[in-house]
This record gives sequence, C-alpha cells and structure tokens, in this order.
Amino acid sequence: MQTLNMKQTVAGTLAEVTERITSAIKREGFGVLTRIDLHEKFKEKQGKDVAPVVILGACNPQLAYEAYEQNPDVACLLPCNVVLRELDKGQISVEIAKPSSMMAFLGDPRMAAMAEQADVVLLRALQSIAG
Repeated sequence: MQTLNMKQTVAGTLAEVTERITSAIKREGFGVLTRIDLHEKFKEKQGKDVAPVVILGACNPQLAYEAYEQNPDVACLLPCNVVLRELDKGQISVEIAKPSSMMAFLGDPRMAAMAEQADVVLLRALQSIAG
C-alpha cells in the first residue's frame, strides 16, 4: 500500500517552519500558489477552534505543464499540498502529499514516472528543513 504523504516533525514556530519549507521547495523549483489558514476558516465559518493548520498549494510550473500536456485530467490533482500542523508549542508536523500517490488515481504509467521525480525533490526539500 502506497502512503499518501511524506512527513516529519520539525522544531520551530508555525511561521518559522512555513518560511523554511517555502524556501526549501523553492530551491527545488516549486512555488506556493495558495495558502489556506485552515484553523482560521474553521473559526470564521463554524466557530470552532482547532490547533493551527496551514495548507500551502505548491507547484512546479514545468512539471505541471508537462503533466498537463500528457494528461489534462491531472488538473484535478494540482497543486501539491504542503500541510503544516501545530502539534504542540514549538513542534510542527510538515506533511507533503506524494505526487506519485495522487497520480495513481489516473492509472497512467507516464504520469507515475513523472510523479516519482516530484516525490524525490519534495522529499529532499522536506528533509532539508529538519533542525
């Protein structure tokens, strides 16, 4: 069974870790297209309090274009989500959706190979922010 995401717990504040992962994925050719402060939306729309959670929509424009050219259905799976979840003060879980797991939905071997490349660079970015 394939895992849905890659994750690790990182020391720091939510703001610090968000900046570190944003810089790390940028070095790997990914940019952040969207940011959702999920905890704020839950509070605003439902009046519910949850621990801070930020979802970043990350995209590598070249890989996204190549994937779209091969199979336009990939648009439903873009961008890659990076989730930052405050576990405790100073402890942030950073979770990145594995592109290869997402592309498995398409059942297209060409997309799987491309997604595995994205897995490698996103994992490298994730590993680089520890400490």
